[in-house]
Amino acid sequence: MSQYLLAIDQGTTSSRAIIFDGRGAIVTSAQQEFTQFFPADGWVEHDAEEIWDSTLQVCRQALQNAQLEAGALAGIGITNQRETTIIWDRATGKPIHRAIVWQDRRTASTCVELKQQGHEQKVQEVSGLLIDPYFSATKIAWILDQVPGARERADKGELAFGTVDSFLLWRLTKGASHKTDATNACRTLLFNIHQQQWDDYLLQLFRVPRELMPEVEDCAADFGTTDAEWLGAPVPVAGIAGDQQAALIGQACFKPGMIKSTYGTGCFMILNTGKEPLTSSNRLLTTVGYRLRGEVTYALEGSIFVAGAAVQWLRDGIALISHAHETEAMAQEVGVDHGVYMVPAFTGLGAPFWDPEARGALFGLTRDTGIKDIVTAGLQSVAYQTKDLIHAMEADGAGKPTNLRVDGGMVANNWVVQFISDILNVNVDRPAVIETTALGAAYVAGLQVGVYPSLEHIASLWHCERHFTPDMEDDLRNKLYNGWCRAVKRVRSTAE
Repeated sequence: MSQYLLAIDQGTTSSRAIIFDGRGAIVTSAQQEFTQFFPADGWVEHDAEEIWDSTLQVCRQALQNAQLEAGALAGIGITNQRETTIIWDRATGKPIHRAIVWQDRRTASTCVELKQQGHEQKVQEVSGLLIDPYFSATKIAWILDQVPGARERADKGELAFGTVDSFLLWRLTKGASHKTDATNACRTLLFNIHQQQWDDYLLQLFRVPRELMPEVEDCAADFGTTDAEWLGAPVPVAGIAGDQQAALIGQACFKPGMIKSTYGTGCFMILNTGKEPLTSSNRLLTTVGYRLRGEVTYALEGSIFVAGAAVQWLRDGIALISHAHETEAMAQEVGVDHGVYMVPAFTGLGAPFWDPEARGALFGLTRDTGIKDIVTAGLQSVAYQTKDLIHAMEADGAGKPTNLRVDGGMVANNWVVQFISDILNVNVDRPAVIETTALGAAYVAGLQVGVYPSLEHIASLWHCERHFTPDMEDDLRNKLYNGWCRAVKRVRSTAE
């Protein structure tokens, strides 16, 4: 049988398609950025049609690059930016509004009202999540309230909701399949993570009609078959996982206590907690790590809204760099102790603060501060935020990790990974394949179609490309991190 798997990695700033072989090695890939819309302060939107078009184009390009026909694929796995919300017309497949992105904060006031009414404790007990505009529920309600006639049409079953995976699946199957997987469902604020189903209490609280909701499957499942028009032949869609859970799978973190951190647009740290959900007392999220053969593995997650997006802002927003790869040499020249801190709270602060009103700031500027200092501070902010998450996990009783597996575009930068190791005082492992989000999607699809016999087999394919060990004095580590904590406090006090 074929050993080739196509992973669709639909991210926040680009759509990618990567073809893997049966050993988990990349055969070829294609990538295309798409438009980011910022219609108001704290608002972030995407054009769902552009997401679909870019996804289809990169899939076709990857097949062409590999000189493969679609019929040579064993299956397709989809991984996606989570929480981003799309509502579309079931009859036409057309979205009724732009996609509201996970970073978007427009429903912050609604979330404050719900928390003031005393709902957060029960919501956390049922969903594992906090009441925050980050998640899909309040975005769905906002679209239904703002688009004329949408709520009535939703009640009649004329509209469909989905995170990006569901929308792509709907399009790939020409409306034959309206499904998602448990890892995406658990990020909506509408899913009971204990009963593994859409929850009546949550649907009613957030005013979301059940008629909108997709069917929830395991990560490895029969999600449907692509229409032959799109790639030239029908291909089974056999796996779906939200991007951060897909990275957990791609990093082979299958044992309780294993932990990974992904550095893409944002930074997301996930700790495998096994078969029992661990409730956080430090504003981390209890989430589904993966669900296979009906068995749930839970995880604890810390979410940082801005990581690689800070580098993108340095490039596109204020034009201090022309390409991300320039940053490593700049940081090497400047060093770690230059007195400048960037708090990249462009769309608020995520875990463990969950402060949607905080905004970004630079601190410690002097007359001799230059471009390289600011760029280096942007890189360092990622490590400092990671340390915030480690502290929260330790406070929840998780214990300090001995090894952290890292992935995502930012970890190609050796300086960044070394600084993460130094500031955390933890060994850091970078895998041979850093595109672990796409790899995880390929793995779950491969499990479903028989390319991989077990998780143990997948774990045997993981290889460390480089091991980083901490090499910083405690006094310097503490000095740098204390400066960061002071900067965060000032950003938060400004918001208050």
